[in-house]
Amino acid sequence: MYVQGFLSAFLISFGVIFVAELGDKSQLMALTFATRYKTWPVLVGITIATSVVHLVSVAVGVGLGAALPTGWIALAAAVAFVGFGAWTLRGDSLSDEEQNKVNKKARSAVVAASVAFFLAELGDKTMLATITLATQHGWFGVWLGSTLGMVAADALAIVVGRQLGKRLPEKAIRYGAAVLFLVFGVALLVDAIQQLSGRGAWEVVAESLDHHTAAWISAGLGVVAIALFAVARRWARAGAARTSYRPEIGPAAWLSRSLFGLAATAAITAPVLVAFDVVQPISMFSSPGWVVTGAGLLLLGLAVMLAALGQAGTVRRRGNVDIVRSGLYTKVRNPGLTGMVVVTAGCLIMAPTVLGVLATVLVVVAVQVRTRGVREPYLTAALGEEYAEYLARTGRFLPRVRSSHPTRPGLPENDRERIG
Repeated sequence: MYVQGFLSAFLISFGVIFVAELGDKSQLMALTFATRYKTWPVLVGITIATSVVHLVSVAVGVGLGAALPTGWIALAAAVAFVGFGAWTLRGDSLSDEEQNKVNKKARSAVVAASVAFFLAELGDKTMLATITLATQHGWFGVWLGSTLGMVAADALAIVVGRQLGKRLPEKAIRYGAAVLFLVFGVALLVDAIQQLSGRGAWEVVAESLDHHTAAWISAGLGVVAIALFAVARRWARAGAARTSYRPEIGPAAWLSRSLFGLAATAAITAPVLVAFDVVQPISMFSSPGWVVTGAGLLLLGLAVMLAALGQAGTVRRRGNVDIVRSGLYTKVRNPGLTGMVVVTAGCLIMAPTVLGVLATVLVVVAVQVRTRGVREPYLTAALGEEYAEYLARTGRFLPRVRSSHPTRPGLPENDRERIG
């Protein structure tokens, strides 16, 4: 009788959870992890997380009779997934010594997968399904069947992920995995807001983002962006000190620095004035949707700016290199300045004022002076044909639109570029 009850609980739980997992976010997570790590550490991590979560589910279903605070759990999971996305986007590379530490990397994969799946499954429909099954069937059969059902469903996704990993470029896999992690984080954040507030996520955001709040967020993010830029630029310039790159002299360089300073001051002052009701934002762009768009642009521009400075500093530390040709610099000559313009535009959209418009204009003029009057003339004179070849295949601020005519040596006065 006991064996029959166990088999019944096991088979029902296995079938229900396996079907519930098909197309679920956990399968997408398993596929994402499988493109970054070996199969068995990911599978072990899934098994550990699932075993613990479903054991908790069975305990709730059998004895506790109470629900877990799934809203706060979803919020913690959202933060974790955004972190996973940033970590994945950064990328990893192995030195010769690190090739001997594969086992340690495997342990890291087990930990990462365990934590990710544990947070994601708490409060998920499979957990709720397991709780329901545990109220009707034996706890051990439900626990074992639900655990193996989920592992089997996610193993299918791992097989798919491993096949993709053999056919897609490493960069495509890394960027795709990072995007998926960020999407998971946003989805969990929306779910957390809905559970904690009892209302729609956008309704809560729209109610919270009045022009005072948006202005303070804009000012705060602007200050953080300036501080991070200063630290990253100092680090990158320490790498440039090892090369012969010295364009920081002359009236054009002084003018560009002055314009950058004025633009930064105006960009921070504008939202502060809005926050204190000294000036009113431009009403056409004061809706919560514009605030969210501006914050997204600001963070995107900051990410591009920091990535560009990091890549430049890293390359120059490796040797006497005057032209950075890798990473973002493969297609764009000044990605850091592009990021700076986007950051300023984001601040403007979050707290739209005439002063913010002036800040954006100033930073656009500053980057033009910096590139056309400082960097390009200096590098053209210093490196000649080497830099002319680099000019011929890159855009100034965005990837270049190829022209049909041959490019002349020197500055690209007639280059057909998207900007500049």
